Amino acid sequence: MATTWVVVADAARSRIFSSLGGKRPLVELEVLTHPVARIAERELGSDEPGRSFDSQGQGRHAMGNKGAIKQHETEEFARQIAARLDAARKEDAFQHLILVAPPAMLGALRDHLPAPTAKRLFYELDKDLTQDTGDAIRARLPEFFPNNLR
Repeated sequence: MATTWVVVADAARSRIFSSLGGKRPLVELEVLTHPVARIAERELGSDEPGRSFDSQGQGRHAMGNKGAIKQHETEEFARQIAARLDAARKEDAFQHLILVAPPAMLGALRDHLPAPTAKRLFYELDKDLTQDTGDAIRARLPEFFPNNLR
C-alpha cells in the first residue's frame, strides 16, 4: 500500500504526518521547528534603518527592505523542510506528498523541493493549519488519498 506524507507548515513550525491512503487518518511522525521565525523583525536586524534624502526636495525618509529578514528566514526553513522530504523520498518513506501551508511558505516549499520529490506532490492547500489536530487537518484534505498509484 502506498504511503502519503502530509506536511503542514508555517514559517516557524512544520508537522509531518503519514497515512496509508484511502480515508485513513493521519499519524503525526515528526515536528520541525524554526524558532528564529517567531522573533520580531526589529530584533533580527539593526535597530534603525538607514536614512536617505529624497532625490527631489528636502525630505528625508527611512530606507530598508521591510520584511526581507523574515522572508529570508522563511526561505531557510523551507530549504530545511525540502531537504528532509528529499531524504525521506530517497529512503522511499512516502510515495505521495501533500503540502499545506500559508501562500508564502507554500511557494517557498515548492521552490526548494528537488524535482524528484516534487514529482510525488499530489495535492496542495494554501492554509495555515499548523495548530489544528490531525483529524481537523484530514477533514480539509481530499476524501481519498492515492492508493497504490505510482
